[in-house]
Amino acid sequence: MAECRPTAARSNERNRGMTDHASGDCGIRDAFFTFSAVYWGGALLTSTVLYIIKISDFSQYLWHGLYLAEKCGRYVSGWIIACIISYALFNLNRRARGRGPSESSLPIFIVAAFLISLVAAPSWGAFGFLLQTLMPLPQLSPPDWNGFVNDTAMGAALFFGWSCLFICLLFSFELHDRERRLAAAREEALSSQMRALRYQVNPHFLFNTLNSVAGLIEEGETGKALRMIMSLSTFLRVTLSLDPMQDIALSEEVALQQEYLAIEGERFSDRMTVRIDMTEEVRSALVPSLILQPLFENAIKHGVNITVGNVEITFCARRDENRLVITLENDMPKGQDPIRVTGMGVGLRNVADRLRAGFDREGLLSAGPVAPGRYRVFLSIPWSTIKGAR
Repeated sequence: MAECRPTAARSNERNRGMTDHASGDCGIRDAFFTFSAVYWGGALLTSTVLYIIKISDFSQYLWHGLYLAEKCGRYVSGWIIACIISYALFNLNRRARGRGPSESSLPIFIVAAFLISLVAAPSWGAFGFLLQTLMPLPQLSPPDWNGFVNDTAMGAALFFGWSCLFICLLFSFELHDRERRLAAAREEALSSQMRALRYQVNPHFLFNTLNSVAGLIEEGETGKALRMIMSLSTFLRVTLSLDPMQDIALSEEVALQQEYLAIEGERFSDRMTVRIDMTEEVRSALVPSLILQPLFENAIKHGVNITVGNVEITFCARRDENRLVITLENDMPKGQDPIRVTGMGVGLRNVADRLRAGFDREGLLSAGPVAPGRYRVFLSIPWSTIKGAR
């Protein structure tokens, strides 16, 4: 029987999970030392201040110093006991997380913290009783049962307060971890959506281009069809090498579309005029790769392909404050029903979906007739440039 080995993806996922747990445990540990120092240091400081306020005779500095040293020893022992309590609660929380959402076990955590505090409190009272026995101070009454009970009650309150604080600390780290994992999942989902939308461009473009090749063959223009196929091969090789998640400069995107227009020019060069108006400033603006491809395809398919006579395609890009504004206009048959061309086809819906996925509500797209025999596509996205460009 063949040995079963984890795939590289599963191995990486497991290693990433182990790394996340290790970093989370380190964060909890660091936060524990910080919060425990503040909590127990604050308790010691408060107790010391209250004791100093009650002192009426400052002549016995030695005895007062010994008492404060004894109090410091008590709170250090309390901190040690709190470490043990925290370790127990940490392991309880880890087991709860292994079974499901730990917030469902919150009542159990509170009850467990209360019981653990009651169990740990007598040890703190016993430590104080032992200190008073070994180092009796004249300003204090001899150790007795009442003093032990009082110390135990105070210890239970301190330990339960610390336990509740530590539980809040654990839950805050767990909530942060969930938010981080949710953000990673959302980012991965967005990345997958963007890639899927981006990869839809090539099949749609290929379908339209092959139709053009078929048209050339039907017209007997085999030489043009051959050149068009060779240009198509080069164009696809370039576009497939682009990273779907990586924005490119507008100048590069326009250069790609000029390659595409050169392909279509093999069929429509005698009745297609392309004008590109692009300032030097907007050349470095960043746009999603191949975002303009469906726009030019529509101009060819619904403009040049069905119009008798010369068709002008005008591309204009400019900066409007903190936004990049792009318009693409093309002639269309004047008898075309405006209602039919107002809606968005597959290509424009793809562009709209990509803008929505990449820019949320900041990406705008509109399309429709602007005059008899004239169609316009309007695109607006937040302004962003290549690093180092102005």
